[in-house]
Amino acid sequence: MSESAATRELALFPLNTVLFPGGPLPLRIFETRYLDMVRACMREGRGFGVVLLERGPEAGGTAQFVEVGTEASIVDFTRLEDGLLGITCIGRGRFRVLEAWRQDDGLNVGRVADIEPDPTVAVPGEFEHLADALRRILPELGELYAPVPRRFEDAAWVGHRLAEMLPLATPEKQSLLEMCDPLARLAVIAPLIKRPD
Repeated sequence: MSESAATRELALFPLNTVLFPGGPLPLRIFETRYLDMVRACMREGRGFGVVLLERGPEAGGTAQFVEVGTEASIVDFTRLEDGLLGITCIGRGRFRVLEAWRQDDGLNVGRVADIEPDPTVAVPGEFEHLADALRRILPELGELYAPVPRRFEDAAWVGHRLAEMLPLATPEKQSLLEMCDPLARLAVIAPLIKRPD
């Protein structure tokens, strides 16, 4: 995995989910530490890191999480019927957590190194059925995927969308996130999607 030499601080949000670059993530925010994080992100125009929770609760307590995550950018927010804050995020680049600590308010923060984006590679003929499957599926997913740009010709984009949609165990999704070869990712996914007759 190619990582940039520069490091930066990033607020971390451990969740029982894997966020992929370019993918949507709706969240309900109710804890003070995360409400404050969202306010700071919106005020300063920055994102926060989503990392897969390994052990511990999503809310409160000490959390242990994986090293590789995806930065989330907030693209929309609303007050939900139950009074909670609802935000819609889009996954941006991946990062590796080099060190992490917990602030006094309970927010997890990490020093992270950005991971180079997957190279842009066209979807080869042998995997064209995967792009076709996405073309059929996406219109049925409604509002969730409305803010997601369509790039059916890009192998990394197709692999990321299928990896987030398929009913895989979260460790399998995390493994697909950590792959840096978009064609290798498609090769793992291809046997899971039946070719049309």
